[in-house]
Amino acid sequence: MLLEMKGAAVDYGRVSAVRDISINVEEGSVVTIIGGNGAGKTTTLRAMSGLARLSRGEITFDGKRIDNLPADKVVGLGMAHVPEGRRIFPDLTVEENLRTGAFLRRDKVAVAADLDKIYAKFPRLKERRSQWAKTMSGGEQQMLAIGRALMSDPRILLMDEPSMGLAPVIVEEIAVIIEELSAQGMTVVLVEQNAELALELADYAYVLETGNLALEGPAKELHDNEHVRAAYLGI
Repeated sequence: MLLEMKGAAVDYGRVSAVRDISINVEEGSVVTIIGGNGAGKTTTLRAMSGLARLSRGEITFDGKRIDNLPADKVVGLGMAHVPEGRRIFPDLTVEENLRTGAFLRRDKVAVAADLDKIYAKFPRLKERRSQWAKTMSGGEQQMLAIGRALMSDPRILLMDEPSMGLAPVIVEEIAVIIEELSAQGMTVVLVEQNAELALELADYAYVLETGNLALEGPAKELHDNEHVRAAYLGI
């Protein structure tokens, strides 16, 4: 198992954001976490990447316990986080943003090769490589955020609401990108409010409700689950 979260809880003061969450992510799989607003999805992802501290439980990555590590050390182990809202650096150019993703890497030749790969995967980023990031559209900024994460050369990619606020045609493009990454062997943990999209892309799914793990199972089975269809798919 590449990533394991066991009995994890995150408290913000007296408020429990997530309680006793256990999630397993196999290498090469796409795992999604769905749920409504305030369910604890983003907190769970932030705990995985070292941005939120566990109150209880543990997280291991490739057999190594990481819940006691700072976020930069987690990145160095091979985990990249595409945050909710993209969080690009608005006053840097596209290329400068991408290069920040490789900040911890020391092999300049490999970094240059990966930059070329990102430009091949996202031609619009190449066209706008000298453009200020803040002048780009929402969809372009999302692609930039994904590209920046990939520049760290990760083994696992955590994606928080990549379709949020985007036009349907751009959402389709993002879905294709996730499918391509999966086909290339990238492990992906996907947090999405668009449950229909998430369950189509994922191999396995977890459903959070008010900080608790309510359901889990193969994504296709959860797509046909009566409760999931009523609560999250509008069926």
